[in-house]
Amino acid sequence: MSGSPLLMFEHGGVAALDRVPELGVGEFRAHVLDAVNGGARIATFFGRPAPGGAVRLLAVLAEEYSGILQAASTTVYDSYSALTPECPQAHWFEREIAEQWGVVPRGHPWLKPIRFHRAYRDGKDAWRRAEAPVAGVADFFRMEGEEIHEVAVGPVHAGIIEPGHFRFQCHGENVFHLEISLGYQHRGIERRLRGGPSARTLPYMETLAGDTSIGHALACCEALEALAGAHVPARAHVLRGVALEIERLANHTGDLGALAGDVGFLPTASYCGRIRGDFLNMTAVICGNRFGRGLVRPGGAAFDLADEHVQDLERRLQAAERDAAGAIELLWHSSSVMGRFEDTGAVTAETAQALGLVGPAARACGIERDVRHDFPLGIFRYAQIPVSTFGSGDVFARAFVRALEIQRSIAFLKSQLGMLSAGPVLAPVGPCAPNALAVALVEGWRGEICHACITDEAGRIAHYKVVDPSFHNWMGLAMAMRGQQISDFPLCNKSFNLSYCGHDL
Repeated sequence: MSGSPLLMFEHGGVAALDRVPELGVGEFRAHVLDAVNGGARIATFFGRPAPGGAVRLLAVLAEEYSGILQAASTTVYDSYSALTPECPQAHWFEREIAEQWGVVPRGHPWLKPIRFHRAYRDGKDAWRRAEAPVAGVADFFRMEGEEIHEVAVGPVHAGIIEPGHFRFQCHGENVFHLEISLGYQHRGIERRLRGGPSARTLPYMETLAGDTSIGHALACCEALEALAGAHVPARAHVLRGVALEIERLANHTGDLGALAGDVGFLPTASYCGRIRGDFLNMTAVICGNRFGRGLVRPGGAAFDLADEHVQDLERRLQAAERDAAGAIELLWHSSSVMGRFEDTGAVTAETAQALGLVGPAARACGIERDVRHDFPLGIFRYAQIPVSTFGSGDVFARAFVRALEIQRSIAFLKSQLGMLSAGPVLAPVGPCAPNALAVALVEGWRGEICHACITDEAGRIAHYKVVDPSFHNWMGLAMAMRGQQISDFPLCNKSFNLSYCGHDL
């Protein structure tokens, strides 16, 4: 962006905090909006304490077309003019800033808590309550009119799933509006990371969203490695990439099976439930844990693969590929399945761009957005996986993109396991640079994971910000339900399959 005062840096690099430009609020707002209008996207936007009771806001923008990150900050006190009215993708971030720091984004159209926790600093306005708010107790949007009715679902659900509350405004079966209320699993993980890195840092990351243990651990390690200037061995990059793609395979396969189950198509539902376990068992071959916990560590990987393990993985992969292909192909040849998948819960590309959707939810709208392609690190710098897209933005598209990614992740695994070179898998990692900022992006199976780490003068973690892909995508689910039948909600919800705990942190 010509003439922009925003700091530009490469993904995988580190920036000194004093190089991040401190702009006036008006200038900050104008340049962030200009960057977004020019094609950049908000990767993370958060507040942290500043002297004198102020709050310093920091935005990191991702330029997918150039592979460059941009950063800028500004200092605010009680309020500032919201970005959301002109930049909808800032909507969730500004609600979080208001809740955490008691700074009101003036003009925000829907200013409510997202995690229902006590503000981090005291003050006079309603956002700085002495007592913590009660999760789910909010002034919900309501419609009035003849035959308009309200349907409340959750937070306790029929299945053994995480808690979340959904409030529908309906006319008969037709949904006019869905409001999503989360925060039931807020654990304060980001605050617990301060003062690290420590022995607890990686276990926190691996359990932040349990089905994305590899993705979040990898993002954390890449941020810490950038701050330490560490060089990860080539073999470790391959092992990390293999583990990340197996995690994608397990969850995509499970999602396709669950989608089949939601429409009562039992053959695929039954097969995929078992095949998901086959993929999880491949991760256990690598490190002894089906979710990959304990594998990714700063400097590389804590486990290596012997030749017999590689051969075992190749055999398992060949069998799982055959079984998954057969089970998934059944979906596309069933008229009853396609009748439920097609034209259900459609999101337009324009809406997806405006909201900043990521992962399969964005790619199902025809948007080529994939960290492995746009901001590659590690093995993905040398072994590209084609970006899988489809244009209809409906349940079918979200299912079909997953099926394409299963095929391409398997091809990647075959290639990497077939030419795994010898060498170490773990390198020493020194102390983190003081007063520095590192941003790590990883394409988790749900989409872009963003970790931002700021260090103090001693090189310890002063502030840590996690953006799970679900943070970007919950509003996409709400938009997908507009104009749908309320009975389509389980299917639409599963087609996004967002993380409650990854959002609630």
